[in-house]
Amino acid sequence: MKTDILLSELQFKAVRSSGAGGQNVNKVSSKVVLTFNLNTSKAFSEEEIELLSHKLATKLTADAMLILNCDEDRSQLRNKEIVTKRFLKLIQNALIVPKKRKPTKIPRSVIEKRIKAKRNLSEIKQNRRKPDL
Repeated sequence: MKTDILLSELQFKAVRSSGAGGQNVNKVSSKVVLTFNLNTSKAFSEEEIELLSHKLATKLTADAMLILNCDEDRSQLRNKEIVTKRFLKLIQNALIVPKKRKPTKIPRSVIEKRIKAKRNLSEIKQNRRKPDL
């Protein structure tokens, strides 16, 4: 992942934030919307794009656009920093390839314990029955 190329491909748009803000709410555009097109990105290889599109499938639009927004702070600059950090963290987590699971054999003691418990339960149920005369 080439972070400098990746950051240059990001597009930011300032929008009016929802919620309380007093007299400032209708004048200041402090909410920041980040958009990133995965298909046109030059920061990733083909394999990385495949992995990202698979892992971020629920967050991508139909034309492979990732849209993140932030209106946590009253400052537009601070919101831009927050959403950029969030984007980079999301991409880094999506690029992690999980380790292949090695199937392990069930230990003999575990099998014996399970069979013993079954036998014990069977004896308890047999003791509840009416005796054969």
